[in-house]
Amino acid sequence: MPNMRLTKNEMPSQAPDVRNRNFDEVALGYTEEMAIDEAKRCLNCKNKPCIAGCPVKIHIPEFIAKTAEGDFEGAYQIIAKSSSLPAVCGRVCPQESQCESKCIRGVKGEPVAIGRLERFVADYHNKNATEAPIRPVSNGHKVAVAGSGPAGLTCAGDLAKQGYDVTVFEALHTPGGVLVYGIPEFRLPKSIVAKEIDTLKALGVTFETNTVIGKSVSIDELIEDGFEAVFIGTGAGLPRFMGIPGENYNGVYSANEFLTRINLMKAYREGSDTPVMKANRVAVVGGGNVAMDAARCAKRLGAEEVYIVYRRSEEELPARAEEVEHAKEEGIIFKLLTNPTEIIGNENNFVSGMKCVEMELGEPDASGRRRPIVKENSEHTIDVDAVIMSIGTSPNPLIKDTTEGLDTERWGGIKTDEHGLTSRIAVYAGGDAVTGAATVILAMGAGKTAAEAINEYIMNR
Repeated sequence: MPNMRLTKNEMPSQAPDVRNRNFDEVALGYTEEMAIDEAKRCLNCKNKPCIAGCPVKIHIPEFIAKTAEGDFEGAYQIIAKSSSLPAVCGRVCPQESQCESKCIRGVKGEPVAIGRLERFVADYHNKNATEAPIRPVSNGHKVAVAGSGPAGLTCAGDLAKQGYDVTVFEALHTPGGVLVYGIPEFRLPKSIVAKEIDTLKALGVTFETNTVIGKSVSIDELIEDGFEAVFIGTGAGLPRFMGIPGENYNGVYSANEFLTRINLMKAYREGSDTPVMKANRVAVVGGGNVAMDAARCAKRLGAEEVYIVYRRSEEELPARAEEVEHAKEEGIIFKLLTNPTEIIGNENNFVSGMKCVEMELGEPDASGRRRPIVKENSEHTIDVDAVIMSIGTSPNPLIKDTTEGLDTERWGGIKTDEHGLTSRIAVYAGGDAVTGAATVILAMGAGKTAAEAINEYIMNR
């Protein structure tokens, strides 16, 4: 009989006043007993609507049924057929707007905690598995993947499972893309990412780091070197700024730089080779998940006051509800319906404040959200000594500028068809390089789609 309790098992976690002073993982994970109890809440619906909400089409009821039986390794093997990054997805995917949003249990109560169960199963496997994955027999074909973020890793993993010789080229010195430079340790421990990458290596995937596609080697040169197809999954790492006065002062960061220094270069550790300024009062401009990550990192670095400055109301915040809740618990101050107009500097060219105006919401704009309008006579100044801009990113133009015949959108994204094929034969793309900044799981879905198309292209030439 299913467990008809209306609520999920709560996720054990560090207390807010403890975790906001360290970079250890906030969520501690389910116990075996909690996982089994939660799995028994699944009704194993005939139509399996949760699968339709998953961009990589994990067989969710099947893995949950195995979990309910206590067969955690069997559950993992079901997930692994569809996902190359289960321990990552279980931590950072927005399940509340995807698989869990389709769960029938959510009609009267809370949906089954699919993401928490995926994390538990993946962690159980990583802790207890003693045998490496079996490397498939080579099919004799070579594919190159540019970028080792979620799109690139998924594409590489799916192709490797079919016997392809896959080489992933990564610009930084550590593979993982946004998973290692963008998402903080307290949300996604880097040891988890390394473990997932080790699994891909065991399947035969080769990683070439410190290689900038378009600089170290071009797309055309990869094809000349014998790669039969190329997948571009280089993300959207070029930061945007507001264009307001004072953005060149010392103490103004893009969220990308700030998070990369902390997550990849471990700037929070004493003696770091790439330190970051530890400010007392920090303003983070933006309202997405990246803004929440930056604010929570600033708090952990010792800032007394950290503000989220966002020009719309809380209802329009694009960040996950869980991330907003965690930020509030940790003492982050939300200054909503507020927009910066100028960053103020002192005589030494360091940030000393930020001028803002209050906003009010008017009619909906093209995105469907109500357009913010400046409220008259609302100018004021926030006393801060650091500002982090988190208002979006765009793809680096390097690949576009060095690849002849590669069509792009006006804003820089690579144009593709529904299968990920670009305007160049045998060149595919997916993830943030195509869509602009989005979620990890959507990038993974694009990588999976492209892998299917690449396999069909090579096998039918």
